[in-house]
Amino acid sequence: MNQTIPPRSTAYYALALVAGTNLVSLLDRNILAILAPAIKADLKIGDAEMGLLYGTVFALFYALFSLPLGRLADGWIRTKLLAITISFWSLATGGAAFATGFFTLMLSRLCVGIGEAASQPAGTSLTYDYFPREKRGMVMAVMAAAIAIGLGGSLIIGGVAAQWWDARYAAGTAPLGLKGWQFAFAVAATPGFLIAFLMSRLAEPPRGAMDGIPTPPDPHPFRASLSVLCAVTPGFHWLSLAHARASGRDWLRNIASLALIVIVMLLAIRWAEAFSPRPPLMLGGVAISPHVVQWSVIGFGAFVIINLMQNLKGRDPVAFALITRNPSLLLCIAAGSLQGVINYGVMGFTPSFLMKSYGLSPADTGMQFGLLSAALGVAGPLLAGPLSDRIGAHRLSRRVWVALFAMSLSPLIALWVYRAGDASSFYLRFTLYSLVLTMWMPPLYAVLFEQVLPRMRGLTVSLYIVVSTIFGLGIGPYAVGMISDARGGDLGGAILSINWVAPPLVLLLLILLWRVERDHAGLIPRARAAGERL
Repeated sequence: MNQTIPPRSTAYYALALVAGTNLVSLLDRNILAILAPAIKADLKIGDAEMGLLYGTVFALFYALFSLPLGRLADGWIRTKLLAITISFWSLATGGAAFATGFFTLMLSRLCVGIGEAASQPAGTSLTYDYFPREKRGMVMAVMAAAIAIGLGGSLIIGGVAAQWWDARYAAGTAPLGLKGWQFAFAVAATPGFLIAFLMSRLAEPPRGAMDGIPTPPDPHPFRASLSVLCAVTPGFHWLSLAHARASGRDWLRNIASLALIVIVMLLAIRWAEAFSPRPPLMLGGVAISPHVVQWSVIGFGAFVIINLMQNLKGRDPVAFALITRNPSLLLCIAAGSLQGVINYGVMGFTPSFLMKSYGLSPADTGMQFGLLSAALGVAGPLLAGPLSDRIGAHRLSRRVWVALFAMSLSPLIALWVYRAGDASSFYLRFTLYSLVLTMWMPPLYAVLFEQVLPRMRGLTVSLYIVVSTIFGLGIGPYAVGMISDARGGDLGGAILSINWVAPPLVLLLLILLWRVERDHAGLIPRARAAGERL
C-alpha cells in the first residue's frame, strides 16, 4: 500500500465531502421535527408516538447497523462504503413521501437509520487519515458545524417545502395525492445523491500513515462485518457463542444479562403506562402499546451492547482491553450519551414548541429557527474546536474543561430560554443558549478518539454511536413526548424536564478531568502489554 500522506488540498476536499455527508445525514434525520404537527394531525398520533419515530425506531437500527458498518469501515474502502450508504438512506428518505400510516413511515425511518449508521464511523476514520493530531479539533469542529447546518437546513427545507405545497394544491388536487409533509421528504432526499456521487470518486487515503502506524489491508472485511452483525444481533449471537465454543461462564453471563434487561424493561413499561397512558398503535395489523415498542427497543439495544462487548473480548482481546480498562474512554461515552438525551430531546420538539406556544407557521418557524440554530450551531463548534486545539494540543484535560463549560452551563440557560413570553424573546435567549450548548462536541470527541489506536477508531465510533444512540436518541425525544402527553401538551415544561440529567453529567466530566492525562499516557504501554505489536 502507498503510505504517502495525501496533499493538503485533497485533505480539505475530503473534509468538505465528509462534512457534506454529516449535513445531509442530519437533514434527512431531523426533518421530522418541523413536520411533526402535520404528521400528528394526519396520522392521528401524539407526541410520544412522534418521539418513537424521531428517536426510538431510528435509534435501534442506526445503533445495530453501526457495529457491522463500523467494522467494515475499519477494513474496506471507506469512500465506497459512504457512497453506497448515502444513496441508500436518501432513497429511504424519499420513500417517506409515500407513507400513508404510522407503520409505513416507521419503515422509512428505520431504513434511514440503517443507511446513516455508516456515516460517523467511516467519515471520522477517513478524516483522521487526512489530518494530523494537532488539527483534529478543527476537523471535529467542521463536522459539528455541518451537523448544525443539517439540523437548521432540515427545518428550513421541511417548513418551507411543506407549507408551499399545501398552499399550492387544495385538498385532493396534489399530484399523487401527496400532502405537504410528504413532499418535504422528497425534497430532503435529493442532495444526498450528489454527495454520494462525489464521494465515490474520492481517493482512499493510506490508513494509519498520518499517525505513523501503517495498517495493512484487511483480507476479509465483509466476512468480519457479517460476523459482527451475527454476533451482536439477539438470537443469532447464540450461534456465534456456540461456534466460538464459549465457556459455561460466558453463557451464564449472557443469559443473566438478558434476564436482567427483560425485568428492567417490564418495569419501565409498567411505569410508563401508568405515568402517560397512550392508545395502541397498529403495526402490521397488530395493536401494540407505544410504551411496549419504546422499552422493547431500549432493551434490545442494551442487549446488543452486552453481545458486542462479549464478542469483542473473544475476537479482539487487545481492543477489548484498551476500551474496558480505560476509564477516560468510558467516561467520554457516558457523558456524550447523557448529553444526547438533552440535545435530541430539545431539538426534536423545539419547532413544535414554537408553533404551539407562539402561533408561528411551519415556514416561519423553519426560516427563523432553522437559520438561527444553523448559524449558532456552526459558531459554537468553530469556536470550541480551535480553542481546544490551541489550549489542549498537548494536555487533553484542557479540552475537557471546554466541554465541561458547555455541558454544565447550557442547562441553566435553558431554564431561562423556554420561559420566554414571546417568539422574539425566545430567539434572543436561544442565541446564547445554542452558542454554549454546541461547544461540547469537538473537545469531547477529540479526547475520545485519542484513547485508542488508529485501527480501532471505527470500532470506537461505533461503540459510542450504539450507546449514545440507544440511551440518548432512543430516550430523549420519547421522554419529552411522553412528559408532554402526560401534562396535556406542555412541551416547554417537558423540554425543561429533560435537563435533569445534567448533574450526573457534570460529575462524570469532573472525574474525566482527574483521569484523562494518566489514561492517555498509558495507551501504548497498555496496548503492548495486551499483545499489540507496535
